[in-house]
Amino acid sequence: YIGKWHLYANQLGNHNDPRNSFTPPGPDRLGFDGYWAAYGFHHVYYNAYYHTDSPEKIFYGKGVYEPDAQTDMMIDHIAKASKSDKPFAAFLSIGTPHDPWGANNVPKKFVDMFKDVDFPNPPNYKDENDKYADGWGRLRPQQRKDLPNWRRYYYAMTANLDWNVGRLMRALDRMGLAEDTIVVFSSDHGEMFGAQGRRAKNIFYEEACHIPFLIRWPRKIAAGARPDACLATVDIMPTVLSLMGLEVPEAAEGTDLAPCALGKKPPEPEAAFLQNTGACAAWQDGHEWRALRDNRYTYAIYRVDKSELLFDNITDPHQMKNLARDPEHKDTMGRFRKMLAAKMKSINDTFAKCTWYRDNWIDGNRVIIKTAQG
Repeated sequence: YIGKWHLYANQLGNHNDPRNSFTPPGPDRLGFDGYWAAYGFHHVYYNAYYHTDSPEKIFYGKGVYEPDAQTDMMIDHIAKASKSDKPFAAFLSIGTPHDPWGANNVPKKFVDMFKDVDFPNPPNYKDENDKYADGWGRLRPQQRKDLPNWRRYYYAMTANLDWNVGRLMRALDRMGLAEDTIVVFSSDHGEMFGAQGRRAKNIFYEEACHIPFLIRWPRKIAAGARPDACLATVDIMPTVLSLMGLEVPEAAEGTDLAPCALGKKPPEPEAAFLQNTGACAAWQDGHEWRALRDNRYTYAIYRVDKSELLFDNITDPHQMKNLARDPEHKDTMGRFRKMLAAKMKSINDTFAKCTWYRDNWIDGNRVIIKTAQG
C-alpha cells in the first residue's frame, strides 16, 4: 500500500491530529501485510512524508512532488513483485487533486498548461450559499473571487495525475505485464467549486459524487466498453475480488458487478445509495442527508426538515430543476421513497443527527478501522 490511508483518524479524537498519521503493522492495516509506505492525512504535496513500519517520518526530499514520487515507488514495487511466480496486488492512493489550491502545491509546468485558459462559473453556479451547506461547504466572498484560479490548479493537479497514471501504464507495458494485470482507477469525490452554491464535497450533486471508475484488463475486458451499472463505493471490493478470482465474503454489503465489466448482463442494483452523516469535522447538526442515484434520476432528502429533491440527470444534467413537487413525477417519487426506506432498513440506518456519531462513535473511542473489525 502506497499513499494516503485516511482510515486511522479519530483514534485521538481529532481528524487532523498528526499523531494519527502512522498506522502500526497488524490488523489496523486491514490485510495489507506487505510493503507499506503510507500516511494518515495531509494535503501538502511538497516536502511530504510517509511511514513504513515505525512512526518515523520519511521525507521524499526537497523539491520532490509527492504524486510523482509515489508513482515511482509503485513502479519499482511492481518490478520487484513481478519477479515472483505469485500474483501481486497493490494499492496506490494519490492525494491529488485536493486543496489547498495554489501554485506552491503543484508543479509549474502543469499550471502553465492552463495559464491562458478561461474557467467561467458553471450554469448552476449560485451567488448565495446553499442553506443546507455546513461551514465547510459554504463559500466566503474571497473564495468566490478565487474560484477561477482554484479550477486552474485543480486541472493542473489532474493533468499531473493523468501523466503519472500514464507512466504507470507504460511501465506495465514495458514489463510485459499489461495483458494479465487488472488496473482499477477511481476517486473518492469531485469538487463543487460554486455549483449549487457550494464548495468542496460531501453532497449528492453530480459535481461531487459522479466519479470515474475505469478498469483496464486487456486479456479479458474490451477497450472502450461502457456498461451503465450504478456502482457505489461498497460495490468496489466485491467487484475487484471477483475479477481477481478471489472469494467475496458473505458479509460484503456491495454487489459483485464484475460481469458488467466482462460484457455480460447480470442483475444490477436499481440505484446507488448515498449517505452523509453531516459535518463531522465540526460536529454540526442540520446538514445530514440520504440519496439514491439510478441511471436517470438523483433523489435526495435532508434530515433537518425532510426537504426532498429529484433531478432528471438526462434532461437536466446541471440539476437546476427540482422535480420533487412535480405532479408528473409522483410515481417516480413514490418509487424512490420506497427504495430508500428499504435500503436504510436493510443496513439499520437510523438517519441520526451528526452529533449522535460524536457521542456514540468518537467518544466511545471507535475509529473506522475498529468499526470495520466489529
